[in-house]
Amino acid sequence: MTYTEPIQISNLIDTSTHKAIVAEVKKIFSYHYPAKYFSAINRSYRLVKTLHEGKFPGYKACNTEYHNLSHTLDAMLAAVRLVDGHNIETSHFPVHLAVNLLNATLLHDAGYIQEDSDHEGTGAKYTKFHVERSIQFLRKNHEAFKFTPDDVNIIANLIWCTGLMVRIETIPFFSPGEKIAGCILGTADLLGQMSDRAYLEKLIFLYYEFKEAGIEGFNTEFDLVRKTVDFYEFTKKRLAESYLNSFSYAQYHFKKRFAIDCNLYMEAIDRNIGYLHKIIEDETTNFRHKLKRGKWVHTYSRAK
Repeated sequence: MTYTEPIQISNLIDTSTHKAIVAEVKKIFSYHYPAKYFSAINRSYRLVKTLHEGKFPGYKACNTEYHNLSHTLDAMLAAVRLVDGHNIETSHFPVHLAVNLLNATLLHDAGYIQEDSDHEGTGAKYTKFHVERSIQFLRKNHEAFKFTPDDVNIIANLIWCTGLMVRIETIPFFSPGEKIAGCILGTADLLGQMSDRAYLEKLIFLYYEFKEAGIEGFNTEFDLVRKTVDFYEFTKKRLAESYLNSFSYAQYHFKKRFAIDCNLYMEAIDRNIGYLHKIIEDETTNFRHKLKRGKWVHTYSRAK
């Protein structure tokens, strides 16, 4: 029997830099829309990049290690792939909605960024209400991004969809297409992080964000690792029901663009969770010693 190595999403394209990811997003966007419309997305990317770097007026640099610019761009790449699959399989999103969706993806975690006047802790303390803060950032700074009032309202609705406890049916969407776009954003937020080959390692970062935020139920790093299995079951239900199976659009993208007729995001997530089960079941050594993506994971510590 011949053993075939699983296809890794990260091996399909160059994802070594943020610039390379943005270039791929533009390429996919241009399959359906005139390239000139990407200028608005590129402007938003540059501004969000300055925000994370601490160069946006009134704000500090990003200091959360899980919810950072890399996560934002992973989500944006997932979002544009889902849009591509949606447009291939069903009808085209209007270009204005597609642009707003990608702009919303870039801003969906802006709520983790501290203002200059905030000198206590890190942005992780805002975990419980970072979605609301992201929308506040949008409304406060929309002129810098050149968003119209209508854009702001649409982008705000889309960002709301990333709140895991938010009931999608309570959001005042302006059209059925906008609701689908919101479901795509919520889906992309989850797919981007949980399919990462270093997802299990990055759970250590997430633990310390939760700890600073005072989220109960996680007394140790291993608590979070163990309970991620339950989160996975919650995620599958959220993807299927609340987000209307939007994850399925990824398969149409991979089939059309790479001749791979499977959903590589879901396969990657399943592999991560499969290995997570092995970690949990093996009590012979500290779980960190069973993590393989980066030597840093064995020595990382965060003084509180």
